[in-house]
Amino acid sequence: MPYPPEPWDLRGQLHLSLWRPPLSTLPALPSGVRPVLLGGRPLVGTAWVDYEPGGVLSYRELLCAVAVRQGARPRVSITDIWVDSPESRDGGRALWGIPKDLAEFEFGATLRARLAGALIAESTVVPRRRLPGRWPAAFSTAQALAGRLAVTPVRSTSAVELTRVDTTFAPDGPLGHLAGLRPVISLSLRDFRLRFGPRR
Repeated sequence: MPYPPEPWDLRGQLHLSLWRPPLSTLPALPSGVRPVLLGGRPLVGTAWVDYEPGGVLSYRELLCAVAVRQGARPRVSITDIWVDSPESRDGGRALWGIPKDLAEFEFGATLRARLAGALIAESTVVPRRRLPGRWPAAFSTAQALAGRLAVTPVRSTSAVELTRVDTTFAPDGPLGHLAGLRPVISLSLRDFRLRFGPRR
């Protein structure tokens, strides 16, 4: 099945954690961007996402992204990402240079992702406090695509919930550089509405 044209309008639930791993463990980034450092360490985000029916695609996702800058402009570069939708994988790669691969997911009391049967990560989400209202967010991804740096706008609104996300990363897995770390903060973006890509 062919993937939808951009932009993608999506909706669902997202659980985000921010980390500060050693700079030496950071995955390779596209040419033209540099990591944003806080106290000499990069800022890395991981997110579990359940894209629900009502958007252009419905699927599950685990991603890892790095806060970067292109000159003085802040960006986000996705270094690792898995989905359970071939359409999402193919569209993400072709449209925006996002290096999506397929994985197997379990979304229940525990969130779990496996690659060819081997654990990538698993998390439990404990809600703490929901903030009033809906919150807007806007950023751009920076990815390598066909020999150039592709910058893609992303905009969303959501309810925001402070949470505790307890995550175990397989030490010998693709996110093993985050194993044993504690997140700086975790949030859940509830009932988000998101547009990925430029407006038509």
